[in-house]
Amino acid sequence: MYIDDLPTPALIIEANALEHNLTAMSALFPGTTLRPHVKAHKCTSLAKVQERFGHTGFTCATPREVLGLAKANLNADILLANECVDVARLGAIAGTNVTIAVDSEETIRAAFRAGLKKVVIDVFVGLPRCGCEPDDAGRLADLARSLGLTVRGVMGYEGHLMMEKTADKQHQVNAAMQTLHACAEIVGGDLISAGGTGTYKEHLTSGITELQAGSYALMDTHYATLGFPFIQAAHVVGTVISRSAQWAVADVGLKALGMDHGNPEVDGYDVWFCSDEHITFAVKRDAASLPAPAPLVLPQVGERVLITPAHIDPTMSQHERAFVHREGQVVDEWAIDLRGW
Repeated sequence: MYIDDLPTPALIIEANALEHNLTAMSALFPGTTLRPHVKAHKCTSLAKVQERFGHTGFTCATPREVLGLAKANLNADILLANECVDVARLGAIAGTNVTIAVDSEETIRAAFRAGLKKVVIDVFVGLPRCGCEPDDAGRLADLARSLGLTVRGVMGYEGHLMMEKTADKQHQVNAAMQTLHACAEIVGGDLISAGGTGTYKEHLTSGITELQAGSYALMDTHYATLGFPFIQAAHVVGTVISRSAQWAVADVGLKALGMDHGNPEVDGYDVWFCSDEHITFAVKRDAASLPAPAPLVLPQVGERVLITPAHIDPTMSQHERAFVHREGQVVDEWAIDLRGW
């Protein structure tokens, strides 16, 4: 089977590109210094490939992801790097190596009631999302230990710096990590977990013990603007279903793409907009040619086009399966089995 044989829209992953990305990152962060974030791909089959590259610990964003990894025997060291109050369902696998992020008394007590044994103190390092105030990290660690929980250390997510392109990005990341390192001294434990794909270079010298990166494996147009050595491995293949003199329409719309980072890309074309089941695009025109553009060259109805998502994480969660291919020939089919709640 070839990708041109697939019913569309279809999520496809190019195996050579995926292996290139995994090789590049594992060379920089080998073994347990990288904790791949499965929220980026929602797929235990892909996680098993990452495990073969030496990464035995995984990061999760939802209890559903934790349960799915455990079911797939990818449970050597699972970190639920997100605050959750409803974690009772994790009690059944409390015997596995599950650590949960906490940033309040309520999340600590929820972990205790669920029978979980290990926590990491999540510290605010600049992104106004989760994380306790740095001055409160020690108190929360003491509370967790008083309940019999093991405090493995600290984590922080400098998500506000992922797409930073200024010359002082290293300085900004270092400043965020100075806060985290100071909290680590107070909290104790041996874990200092932080970062993501957007700050991997800065963390080569930041002193953290592990990097939480996910998007590097498949990539998207958003991260591609940073000039990383990772290449695009995931696309959504669509079929042109309508064509006018000025534009063409393919059957890949909002329900097949993550759109929070803007429009996807169709190579060689300008994407005008996406609607529920459609993407409308036209040939790129130099502004100097307007208002008398050259004749447009558009694909015919029935031809296939590759759509590159702007944000890979929510794009993956829109699909039930991914087709793995090498240069167009389908070699495997992977369930996106960690999607949903």
